[in-house]
Order: sequence, then structure tokens, then C-alpha cells
Amino acid sequence: MEHPHFKGKKALEHVIEARQKGRSASEEIHGAELPGHFFAGFDAAKEAAVLLLLLGILLHFYLPHPMKFLTIFSFSFLLWKFGRSSLLGWIRLERLHRLIAEERWEIEHHRPQERKELIAFYEAKGFSGKLLEEVIDVLMSDDNRLLQVMLEEELGLTLGFFEHPLKQGVGAAVGVCIASTLAATGYFFHPIYGSLLMIAITIGISGGLAAKMEKNKVVNAVTWNLSICALAAFVCYFLCHLLT
Repeated sequence: MEHPHFKGKKALEHVIEARQKGRSASEEIHGAELPGHFFAGFDAAKEAAVLLLLLGILLHFYLPHPMKFLTIFSFSFLLWKFGRSSLLGWIRLERLHRLIAEERWEIEHHRPQERKELIAFYEAKGFSGKLLEEVIDVLMSDDNRLLQVMLEEELGLTLGFFEHPLKQGVGAAVGVCIASTLAATGYFFHPIYGSLLMIAITIGISGGLAAKMEKNKVVNAVTWNLSICALAAFVCYFLCHLLT
């Protein structure tokens, strides 16, 4: 009979479930354990609220000069993105620390079950017999080494891989700076077509580079990013003509 620690599952099944839990904790995309649709909804609500707040303040003061409008909005939005990206990084680190604390507690209170998990995992890797027993004995002989092994083997975490939250915030701030600078440069050459061209270039390059780094199809990523942006811009333009 399996120990209650395994919640009715075999040791290997428990390891697979733990690996999925660790993978969700280490993913960069959302930085949260919430289901994707919940996180997308909450995050979109916050982003929309901040954008509406900034635009509301700018419209209240009625800045007729586009460059002043762009500068104030870009700087304010930069602060939001820096803070938001840093906060997501801290949340992710907090979740990882919680997983480490949980795994340390399991080692202290369910050591025999941790041994079973290691045996199941290394058997799946092809170890058997005396060699398997020797490997397990060595790993179980030191708590710190066992904790590292369980985090890496059971949860699939790569310790030391995670970036500092402030580094992520700086990355977001740099992205806003680049986009704003390019848009301002385009506006200098032509208020409409210059800005549109530079915005399209920004979206295309950022989408393409991200896809390349993730080893996805670059052309598809650029096409979809530009298409979605064009759809939003067209609807905005059409509604402005319709309602004014």
C-alpha cells in the first residue's frame, strides 16, 4: 500500500505530478500558478485600468502638443511596466521559495517516501540493482544534497537559473523606451505615416525576435502580431470617425 503522502498514487505518478507542479512554478510566461484564462483576465483588467487612468489624466489636462502627450504617457507607462514586471518576478520567486520550504518539510517528515520517489525516478532512468541502491544511499546521506536533488529531479527546477526581478523590470523599461523613441522618431519625419511605420517596425521586430529566441516560426509571429495590431487600430480609427 502506498503512503498517504502519495495521495493514492504510485511513487512514479507522484513524481510526474510534482514535476508538473515545478514546471508551472518555473515558467516565465505568466509568473503565476493561476490557470491561464484567469491570469489573462486579471492581468488584462489591471493593464486596461492603468492605461485608462493615464489617458484620463492626460485628457483632463488636454495636451494639444502630441510630443508632450507622448512623452508624459511613455514615461508614466514605463514606470508601470517596470513595477509590474518586477512584481511578477518577486511573486515567482516567492512561489519557488514556498516549494523549497515544502520539499524541505517533506524530507524532514516523509523521508522514507522521498526515498521511494528517488528510486522510482532513477529506475525510470534505467538504474537498477546494486548501482541503484548505491546512488540512492549517496543522495540520501546529506539533507542539503537531497533537497537539491529533489528540487531538480522531482520538481524539475534548475536552481540558479532564475533572473532577479529587478532585471526583468529593467528589461520591460528598456522595451518601453525603445518603442517610445522609435515612435517619436517617426513622428519627427511625418506625424502620421512616420509614426505608423516605426510602430509597425517595432511590433514586427519585437515579435520576430521573441519567436526566434523561443524557436517558433518567425514569419508567423510577425504576421500575427502586425495583424492583431492592425485590427485594433482599424477599429479604433473607424469608431472615431463614426462617433465624432
